[in-house]
Amino acid sequence: MRKFTPVFIASFILTFAFILWGAIAPDNLQTVSSGAQSFLQSKFGWFYLIAASIILLFVIFLAFSKFGNIKLGKEDDEPDYSRFSWFAMLFSAGMGIGLVFWGVAEPVSHYFVPPFGDPESTEAAEAALQFSFFHWGLHPWGVYALLGLTLAYFNFKKDAPATISATFRPLIGDRVNGPIGKTIDTIAVFATVFGVATSLGLGAIQINGGLSFLNENIPTSFSTQIIIIVAVTILFMLSALSGIGRGIKWLSNSNIAVAILLLFFFLFMGPTTFLLDLFTTTFGTYIQTLPQISFRLSPFSEDGDAWVQGWTVFYWAWWIAWSPFVGTFIARISKGRTIREFVIGVLGVPTLFSALWFAVFGGTGIYLERFNNAGIWDAMKHGEFTEFALFSTLTHLPFSTIAIVLSIVLISTFFITSADSATFVLGMQTTNGMLNPPLKIKLVWGLIQSSAAAVLLWSGGLNALQTASIVAAFPFVFILIFVMFSIYKQLNEDLAAESKTAQTDKKAS
Repeated sequence: MRKFTPVFIASFILTFAFILWGAIAPDNLQTVSSGAQSFLQSKFGWFYLIAASIILLFVIFLAFSKFGNIKLGKEDDEPDYSRFSWFAMLFSAGMGIGLVFWGVAEPVSHYFVPPFGDPESTEAAEAALQFSFFHWGLHPWGVYALLGLTLAYFNFKKDAPATISATFRPLIGDRVNGPIGKTIDTIAVFATVFGVATSLGLGAIQINGGLSFLNENIPTSFSTQIIIIVAVTILFMLSALSGIGRGIKWLSNSNIAVAILLLFFFLFMGPTTFLLDLFTTTFGTYIQTLPQISFRLSPFSEDGDAWVQGWTVFYWAWWIAWSPFVGTFIARISKGRTIREFVIGVLGVPTLFSALWFAVFGGTGIYLERFNNAGIWDAMKHGEFTEFALFSTLTHLPFSTIAIVLSIVLISTFFITSADSATFVLGMQTTNGMLNPPLKIKLVWGLIQSSAAAVLLWSGGLNALQTASIVAAFPFVFILIFVMFSIYKQLNEDLAAESKTAQTDKKAS
């Protein structure tokens, strides 16, 4: 690529301006972004909930409709990766740090500050796991599946560029090459940068918390987190520069292996039977009540409404902000799979794994608090320092030091895989969809992501990260809605054309 594309230039200027704003006037950035967040959450929370549910229903419909057997690629294309590597890469990119960060913290938070009912009650314990499953289950993966499926279809079946704007051709024709298309891709890049920056910030915070748990001389501070970001940036850039087939694939496979090892540690060192019973009953409750909680708001309760906005609406915005990155990455690794296989794989496996993860990690935290008065909530300073939840829980289990080290390693590798995958995707989105973007482009976006995470931490810590995610995601909701119309129209047109060709061939024979 001899020159930078318009999307690269516009995205770079926009994100750099935001980073500069945070560096020069962090308090002003926090004030303005918090105001925008409050407005979007209070006025459009209903819109996030309805949009996410419609998207989930739409991708399920595609899987089990007449389109289910359509291949994401040419008829003779075969998948590039084994199912294990495919699951490992999409899962590492799609959830990664968040699962480790919130695995104990979210259920314990819901137990002490429940969406309804009395705190620390049996009802609160059941709701804590139910809503954790909800926030990390089918809905986020439905959002990812929509964009991933659409991008893969247009890229591998229609030979279109691997850009989100290219998927709009059935709706706006050649205007995808003009200002409208460039604007769509720029919004996607902006949402990706700050969606991923949120997770990078979470990762730095939790690695810092783990190191402080191991060594009291290591302070929990912004300066320590900056050192962590710099160190991990170097590692994820080396991984990203090696490409998907080497560094990213190897690290993703390693991630899953370490994650399963840590999961088994919690399961067998903790209250095993209790955790398995909890998973079984809570997963059933989640499936049974999914239609109800998918549209649950609390217009008659100020506290309940604040809870929904602070958790569910934030999560939906976070997943939407991540969708350009995860969707593009999943599309890149899904060539040769059918729509049905793609949707079942992307929805089913991560949802089951996430549910088991929260049942084991969160269930252990709630069990220790409920029956042993473990003080995990106190260690979290009543939700102010969520990064301590995992490590505080581990201190009540055997071999805690080894487990804490293993957890830090897992967080670090998830940090690397999320960041290097995003670097790869940002390179694709800003080079007119090149499947193997130039190294210099990936290097630039790697540095921008890390800088954004650092500035957001500087300007307000976790609150600023969450705020940036919600604000960046809002314009992309509308893009996802149009993507549904576009892929449906294209699939119908292609099936009609194939049917007409088959009839013509039959008559000719």
